[in-house]
Amino acid sequence: MHLPEPCGPVSARVVEILSAQRAPMSADILAGGSVLTDRDAQLALWTAYEMVYRGFDDVDPCLEWDADLIGLRRLIEDRFECELRAVTADRVAEALARGGEVGDLVLGLVADDEGPHLSSYLRRDATTDQMCDYLRERSVQQLKESDPQAFLLPRLQGRAKVALAELQYDEFGAGDPSRLHQDLYARTLRATGLDPAYGAYISEVSALSLASANVMSLFGLNRRLVAAGAGHFAAFEASSSVPSRRVAAGLARLGLAPAADYFEEHVEADAVHEQIAARDICGSLVRDDPSLLGEVVFGVACALHLDALAGAELLSRWERIDARAARSEAS
Repeated sequence: MHLPEPCGPVSARVVEILSAQRAPMSADILAGGSVLTDRDAQLALWTAYEMVYRGFDDVDPCLEWDADLIGLRRLIEDRFECELRAVTADRVAEALARGGEVGDLVLGLVADDEGPHLSSYLRRDATTDQMCDYLRERSVQQLKESDPQAFLLPRLQGRAKVALAELQYDEFGAGDPSRLHQDLYARTLRATGLDPAYGAYISEVSALSLASANVMSLFGLNRRLVAAGAGHFAAFEASSSVPSRRVAAGLARLGLAPAADYFEEHVEADAVHEQIAARDICGSLVRDDPSLLGEVVFGVACALHLDALAGAELLSRWERIDARAARSEAS
């Protein structure tokens, strides 16, 4: 995989560092405004994080720990985390005030979420182009599925560590390389005529798709955020089974049933995984250290918030395209 094409000064700075093109970094390289929806900042963060995963062709692996790269990564991370805490503060406070057993609290937050229900649209109404658009946007997350959460393992202990390892075993194919979930998603892309290569669409996906992937790396690569990472993972698992069934049905409706294997795998698996993630991982963490409850809920809230934003963005994009097409036909 090659370095992505920069789309602004922040991502250009990361590419400069990784291309050994040194220049002084401006103190105000991050402009005012949100980094959550800033594609330049999110692409820069994704590129910096990718050095911890598979890296880039012709980039020295030693630059993974380059001081300038880490400094810029931390600058973006700090802004990103602060924004996420601000936009989820009310949801976190309401959940903590409601109280209850940790697993029930986590699963209840997911069940009560009133997002845009993107999966329902994909099941009933999406065109083939829209389905492919959805799969392309999700590829930035799913082609590295469970890799960010693997960084949580050495930060956990006892029952929480065992439970996460159990889930990871399934995510990584349960001993069968052909069932590796990342590869199942690649086969879905291939079956719909999309490029299955890792990072193939990184220069095309939206800021919110990048942010949805980056938040998992943010939690996985910062030890102080391990409880938030556990909460995010639990929410991700708990919000997967029913939507996966809908997406699989949508693929079948469009005559793309061979592409549904990835989603069919998640219908049953994630119905079990959500209980393990919410009760055994998050529950064990909070039983061992009750002060972590707020961080677990913060992670859940981040997953739900970003998923809602990304879903709403896609639906709005398709509505605008449909409206333009209708106007064009009318004229």
